[in-house]
Amino acid sequence: DWHEISILASFMDIAVLKNLMEQSRFKSPSKGLVDFQEVLEEIANYRNEETEADYKVLIGTDSEKRQVGVDFVSVIAVQRVGKGGRYFWLESYDESEFNLRNRIYKEATMSLALAQLLIEKGLKLDLEIHVDIGYNGPTREMIKEITGMIRGSGFFVKIKPEAFAAASVADRYL
Repeated sequence: DWHEISILASFMDIAVLKNLMEQSRFKSPSKGLVDFQEVLEEIANYRNEETEADYKVLIGTDSEKRQVGVDFVSVIAVQRVGKGGRYFWLESYDESEFNLRNRIYKEATMSLALAQLLIEKGLKLDLEIHVDIGYNGPTREMIKEITGMIRGSGFFVKIKPEAFAAASVADRYL
């Protein structure tokens, strides 16, 4: 319905999201608060520790409804394949009311914005977007449209149970 479309349009501006994310402070278990440039430097430093290893950057966002509004957590995880990894997370809050569909779209859009920002800033590692949707539960009806939106934007996408950046790491900070 038109009301849902206007709500979706209000937070679908990826350029605005990218700008907000670039200006935000991320949290790191090992480094504390870091700005976006420091996240990029930490990813580069981590990669330079073992240049022969394979790396992936995993992006995911999860959310949780509150009494008023929704908390969102977006994660950048750098995986040294088979040998652990590092991660950074960004917390945000939206006081709007969201139904499940709009919340999942906002999660996916936030992850897309973060992935695009990383690419624009020169990230040269394989990148996956992890979405907190799956075949078990009410989000199963959204799998084709959400994964299609992400693939259509040029990114590889994983859903639950393989979407651990969103379903496990981001979820931990809600």
